[in-house]
Amino acid sequence: MAEEEILLEGYVANLGGARRRVRQEAAHEIDLIAAKDPELLVPYIDQLIEALYRPEAQTRWEVLDVLTRLTGRHADQVGGACDGAEAALFDESSSAVRLAAFKFLTTYGQTSPDRSDAVWGLVNEAIQCYHGDPEYRDMLTCLLDFARGDLSAATRGELVARMKFDSDHGFGYIRSFSSDILKVADEAAKGKAE
Repeated sequence: MAEEEILLEGYVANLGGARRRVRQEAAHEIDLIAAKDPELLVPYIDQLIEALYRPEAQTRWEVLDVLTRLTGRHADQVGGACDGAEAALFDESSSAVRLAAFKFLTTYGQTSPDRSDAVWGLVNEAIQCYHGDPEYRDMLTCLLDFARGDLSAATRGELVARMKFDSDHGFGYIRSFSSDILKVADEAAKGKAE
């Protein structure tokens, strides 16, 4: 077993530890490893999902970032993280946790029509709740990627309806991103129809 894999086992074990600081440091190290090679984390998906229920924000946002990296190739396995991501999405104490949850949900949702339907209610609610907040610009970037995904016709239609007002009446980056999301959603729908 490679040294990095041995270290990774220890970090994952520390996610369940009793000390907040140790959990945070472990989550950070795991995120660094996942940035280089997310596939190393596949055997630990269940432990990562469990770590979404730790009280400290840093552990949750770092773990959500790891799960987001795993979503493209392992969407079936990370689906169990949606409940923890939902709780994180409405965490009133941390915008970093909210943004990480939003990114996970939009990344997960763009992987199939059924998954897009499963997360759309949460994504839509977050758009309304955090409209104009400091993290909203980054959320719009996530929505742009979401619009490119394999969405159901219903979800794509509701996304277009949600973005239409800001595209027509918004200002600055909100108007610009909303218009881009509409264009991308239209192009994706046309590509899917062909």
